[in-house]
Amino acid sequence: MRKLLLLALIALLLGVAVVALIENHPGYVLIAYGNYTVETSLWVGIVLLVLATLVLYAVFALLRKLLRGQRVFSGWLGQRKTRQASRLTHRGLISFIEGNWEPARRQLLRGAEHSEVPLLNYLVAARASFQLGDHDRMREYLGAAEKSDSEAGIAVELTQAELKLRGNQYEQAVATLERARRNAGKHPHVLKLLSTAYLGLEDWEALLKLLPELRKYHVLPEEELLQLERQVYTQLLQASVALDAAGDAGSSHLQQRWQTMPRSLRQDSAMLQLYVGLLVREGDHAAADKTIQRALKQDWDSELARLYGYVELDNPGRQLAQAETWLAAYPRDPQLLLSLGRLACRHQLWGKARNYFEASYKQRRSPEVCAELGRLLAALGEERASATAFREGLLLREKNLPQLPLPERSAEHA
Repeated sequence: MRKLLLLALIALLLGVAVVALIENHPGYVLIAYGNYTVETSLWVGIVLLVLATLVLYAVFALLRKLLRGQRVFSGWLGQRKTRQASRLTHRGLISFIEGNWEPARRQLLRGAEHSEVPLLNYLVAARASFQLGDHDRMREYLGAAEKSDSEAGIAVELTQAELKLRGNQYEQAVATLERARRNAGKHPHVLKLLSTAYLGLEDWEALLKLLPELRKYHVLPEEELLQLERQVYTQLLQASVALDAAGDAGSSHLQQRWQTMPRSLRQDSAMLQLYVGLLVREGDHAAADKTIQRALKQDWDSELARLYGYVELDNPGRQLAQAETWLAAYPRDPQLLLSLGRLACRHQLWGKARNYFEASYKQRRSPEVCAELGRLLAALGEERASATAFREGLLLREKNLPQLPLPERSAEHA
């Protein structure tokens, strides 16, 4: 209470002092501008100056609030458009997955206008255009995608290559993928697409060169890579036969290609069978004989034993003796017995050949052994037995004949 009274007294004394000061020393202020003049006392001028300052401050404060409000409004409006673009993109992706290509493209393009990352919108819109068969729009949107993000070149090229592959435009796809192949370590998917394009072109030499990179970057599962490797070398071996047929008799592209193959493939059963079959087709029976004997010493293969019956050597007796040494270890192998029957026929041992064919027939009935047995029996004059063998072989080959109401055999034809 005392402090309050003291403060009131001090304020009263200051007021009296100020009033006395104004009365005794009013001062003088003159403001002239052109033909206009303003005259007032110093104290009134000070009051007017303070009031003008306050008014200016208030005006500036009001302007700041208005500008801040406009920025807030603009930000709110921008966020609203971004949210709307996100919803359109979401709906467009759903439409694309559902296969509604036209709505998907329309929604994605509308969403791209205010999207922060329009790259995805343009890429998927390009895919939708491809599905619609609109290739001009597809190229347009791929170009827009590349312009939207300077670092999206690989993504755009991959999309373009995938669409060309789906359109069976393999040469164009290869050209695109070769440009995207700058850094295969970071983009192994490029190599996978490139292998698909080379397969479409049946460019086996290019695939052969690509195989090491496919293995290095683990682009394909090991089993799938092995299957591709077999396919490549199968085609190259067959192409070598054509080269040998058109080339000099002294050169063997087939054997040269075989020697360049990985050791694991040269020991592969399927590849060995293919190689021996091609050697026999070329007429290189000596090389086929060596290959079969070398392979069977390491591991028994019934199919190679069957192919041995196609090998024609100058000494069929010695060849037959060689095959009979295998019979001691594999007496019930139907393919070996079939091959022995053929070798016995080549050595003109008709009784032995018949026994081998019949033994193979007992182990496993096949159209091939029935045909060989029928041929031999026909040559021996046993027409009825030969016809029976041929008939059974034909029925074994044609297992999926439909049921038909065939006439019954009469007694006189029985």
